[in-house]
Parts: sequence; C-alpha cells; structure tokens
Amino acid sequence: MLTGILAGLAAGALWGLVFVAPRMVSGFAGIDLTAGRFVVYGLVSVVVLAGSARRARKPTLAQAWGALWLSVLGFTGYYWILVLSIRDAGTAMPALIVGTIPIWVMLLGKPHGLRWAALLPGLLLTAAGLALMAQAPEGTPGPHYLRGIGLAVASMACWTAFALLNAAWLRRHPEVGATDWANWLGVATGLGGLLLALTLGTPLPQLMAQPGWPLFALIAVAIGVGSSWLATILWNIASQKLSASLCGQLIVSETLFALLYSFLWDHRWPTLAQWAAAALFTAGILASIKAHK
Repeated sequence: MLTGILAGLAAGALWGLVFVAPRMVSGFAGIDLTAGRFVVYGLVSVVVLAGSARRARKPTLAQAWGALWLSVLGFTGYYWILVLSIRDAGTAMPALIVGTIPIWVMLLGKPHGLRWAALLPGLLLTAAGLALMAQAPEGTPGPHYLRGIGLAVASMACWTAFALLNAAWLRRHPEVGATDWANWLGVATGLGGLLLALTLGTPLPQLMAQPGWPLFALIAVAIGVGSSWLATILWNIASQKLSASLCGQLIVSETLFALLYSFLWDHRWPTLAQWAAAALFTAGILASIKAHK
C-alpha cells in the first residue's frame, strides 16, 4: 500500500508541471504543445519497447485497441482541452476544477466493502479546500474566461472517466505490467500526437522559426518524458496496488503541485486562503489513506 501511495503522489508531482507549462511558452499554440508532449511520450515508449523487445510483452489486438481509445481519453484529448482552458482562464481555476477529480473518482470508484462514513472526512476536507480556493481568483478574468471554465470542466470529465476505466482495465489484465501498459499507451498517444501535429499543428519549419523555440522544445521534452511516460508508469503502479477511490484522493496532489509551480512561476506567495486550502487538501489525502487501511 505504501508503494502505491508514494507512486500516486509522485505522479501527481509530475502532472502538476503541465499546468504551468503552457504559461512558460505562451507564444506557442496549445495544439503544438499538446502534440509535442505526446510525440515525445510516444518516441520514449518506442525506444524502451525496442530496447526490451525480447522481454516485453506484445499486446493483443484487443489490448492495442484499449490502449488507443484510453490514450485519447486520458492524454491527447484531455490535455489539449486543458491547455486551451489554461490559455483562456489562467492556471488557478482550471487546476481547481481538475482538482475535483478526486471527489468524482472517490464517489464512483468506492470499493464495495468500504462504508461511505469512512470516506466522508476525506471528501469533506477536499471539498472544503476546493471551496476555499475558489474564493481566491487569479487576477482579472479575461474575455474568454467562461469558455476556459467550460473547457476545464470537459477536461475534468475526460480524466475522471480515464482514471476509472484505466484502473478497471489493469484489474482485468493483471498479467500486464505497469511499465508495459505505460509504453503501450505511449505508442498510441504518440500516434495521436503525430496526427494532431500533422493536421492541426503549426508546420515544423514555421514552429522552429518562432522566438523561444529552444525553450518550447525543452518544455515539450520535459513534460513528455516526466509528466507523461514516467508519471504514467507511477500511476499504473498506484492503480494496481490501491483501490480506485484511494487513487482518486491521491490526485489531489496534482492540484497542490500545480498551485506550487504556479506560485513559483509568478514569484509570489500564496494568499492565506490558498495556504488554508492546501492544508485542507493535505488533510483530505491523509484522512482517505486512513479510511482505506
């Protein structure tokens, strides 16, 4: 259980980077960052699979199809929508809305033997933290703020479904290791990223001619390797070792790290309300861990 918890928290720390990445390369289109991140994820997965070709398990046709549609739900589709949301609404509110994923996953993924009363403290603490954070808006809303909020809700729904369906898939296929599944998802995600780049992205010569291209490439590689490939392996480990409801609670760490990275990027301290919300989020994680012991 401890291994699963640590893996889930580490995945959250890596995922938190994707909330500040669009702001670091704000001169580039969201679709280009999405495509770049997932092409990198796909390339890393292909390299790893090629290097372990003799040992790696080969997916069946049904397993390959599962990896393909789950990759759209949890990676290319989810992140593209999230990037557009961050561009329209800033970092804090999309991070807050995505931060409700733990509540939805806990509600929808509760183990049959676990009483609702045991989950209630963690749910209430998380909800209180979200409500408190909502009282601390990030600057003055822009003209497309409401559109950004709607996109954030859509991305939240995508990843909630992915978290539940991915955990169910891993439970049905215990013979598939966390790393193998992460690499299969990576190949599928890389194909999706390449399709996005070719159909909707900026042509590569034009992209490389833009100011800030080296930073863009560095960010794409960083979140492709760290926030996609490595984070997916860690999340698969957590999904195999923990119940869906506890995994859901651990997603709160993504919100905490996203806010931390945003404050560091903005060179400012959190407000008192944001400190209090972070404390409530942390207490919610601890309460949920206790409930699942």
